[in-house]
Amino acid sequence: MTKPRNSAREIAADVAAGRTTAVETAKAALGRIEAAKALNAVVAVNSARTLADAAAVDARLRAGETMPLAGVPIVVKDNIWVGGWRVTQGSRLFANFIAPQDAIAIERLRSAGAVIVGIGATSEFACKGVTTSQLYGPTRHPLDPALTPGGSSGGPAVAVAAGLVPLAIGTDAGGSSRRPPAHVGVAGFKPSYGAIPYGPGFAEPFFGLSVIAPIAAEVADITLAFEAMAGLDGRDPDSAVVAQQAKDTAGQRIAFSPRLGLDVAIDDVVANGLASAVDRLSAAGLRITQRDPVWSANATEDAIMPLQHAGLAALYGNAFRTDPTIFDPDVAKQIERGLSWSGTEVAGALLASAAIANAFAAFFTEIDLLLTPTVPCAAWPLTQLGPDMIGGKAASPRAHAVFTPFVNHARLPAISIPCGTDRHGLPFGLQIIAARGQDRSLLAAAQEIEAILRA
Repeated sequence: MTKPRNSAREIAADVAAGRTTAVETAKAALGRIEAAKALNAVVAVNSARTLADAAAVDARLRAGETMPLAGVPIVVKDNIWVGGWRVTQGSRLFANFIAPQDAIAIERLRSAGAVIVGIGATSEFACKGVTTSQLYGPTRHPLDPALTPGGSSGGPAVAVAAGLVPLAIGTDAGGSSRRPPAHVGVAGFKPSYGAIPYGPGFAEPFFGLSVIAPIAAEVADITLAFEAMAGLDGRDPDSAVVAQQAKDTAGQRIAFSPRLGLDVAIDDVVANGLASAVDRLSAAGLRITQRDPVWSANATEDAIMPLQHAGLAALYGNAFRTDPTIFDPDVAKQIERGLSWSGTEVAGALLASAAIANAFAAFFTEIDLLLTPTVPCAAWPLTQLGPDMIGGKAASPRAHAVFTPFVNHARLPAISIPCGTDRHGLPFGLQIIAARGQDRSLLAAAQEIEAILRA
C-alpha cells in the first residue's frame, strides 16, 4: 500500500490550524466509506452523530483547546463499546445492541479530538482468522475482492488500507490486529497487556489476553493513538503502567527468528522477504543475531486453544444449546468443543499458557527486540478459513496464524509492519516483539525500522 495522502498527524495539524475543519474531514471520510461499501469493511455508520461529534471538536478548538487527534476520523472494531452506537460483535445474538457507554479507550480518543465515523467488521466474537459473520457477511481484501484480509480485525485493517480513514482501533487476543494489517499492507500494534485499559464492554472469552490495538498506515500514527489511550484507569483492574522512556534502538540487542523457534511451514516468498529485510536492517547499522526462543514440550497452539473454546462455551453455551444455528458454524464448533473440555484439560491449557510466558520472559532477559514473520503466507480465497497450502505443504485451518498467539499469552507488546509482497503484489509483514512494558521502545524501534525498509 502507498502512503495515504493525509496521515492522522497531518489531519490533526490541518484541523488545529484552521486549514480545514473536523466537520469537513468527517464528511469526506463518510463519503469514502459510502463509495467503498463493496469492501464491507465498515458495517455501521451514524452520520448525524459523527457530524455532531465533529462539530463539537471544532467548537472545542475555537475555545482554545489543544487536541492531539483533532478531527481525525477513526473506525472502531465491532466488539468495542462506542456509546450510543450499534455494536454487535458480529453476532446475531447482539444484532440490536446499543452500547450504553464508551469503552475507556474510546473515551480517551474522543477527549483527544478523534471523531468516530464507523464501526469496523469483525468475525463473530473476534474468534476466527477471517472476517465474516452471519450478520454482515464477508469483508474483502482491498487489493483483490476475491480474497480475505484475514481476521478478526479485518474491517479496521481494510478501512485503513483502502484509505477510508488514517486510523482504526481493533482488538488482539491472538494476532487479530497484526495478521490482517500484514495481509493488507499496513501496521498493527498489540500493546502490552493492560497498557491500554480494557472495557467497559462485552465479556471476553479469552481469559486475560485481549488488548485494544491501533491500526494505521504509519507507525507514527499508531504511536499517537497509543499515547492518547494508554495509562492507568481504576475501572480496569488489569490496567498497567509501561516504561515512560524509549530505549535508544542503536544500543538494543536484536534477534531474528525465521520461524519463532517453531516447526511450522512458511512460504518461500515470505521467508526470503523477511531475510532480505533483515539484511537491509543490518546494512543500515542495526546489530542483529539469529536466535530462537526455546519452548517447552507443552507450548503449542493446540495446547492453548481450549481456553478460547471454554471461554466461548462459558459465555454462550446456554444460547448454543437453545439454538446452535444462530451462530456462525465455525464459532458454533468452538462452543461445542468448549462444552466438552474437562476442568483438567482447561487447567492444562493454562499451564501451557504459563509455559509460553515463562519461555518468552527468559528470552527477553538477554534480547531487547525480536524480529519474526507476522504471517507465513499472503492472503487466500475469501471462502476459506485458511490457505490450502503453506510452504508447499497441506495447511490446517490455523496454519496461517502460527506466529502471533504466543505473544498474547506472554502479555508482550508486538507490532506488524509491511515487509514485502508476493508475485501477485499481496503484502506480508515483519513482526517486532519486545519485553512486557517496553511499548514505547518497541514503537520507537518500529518507526526506525519502517523508515529503513521504506527507503
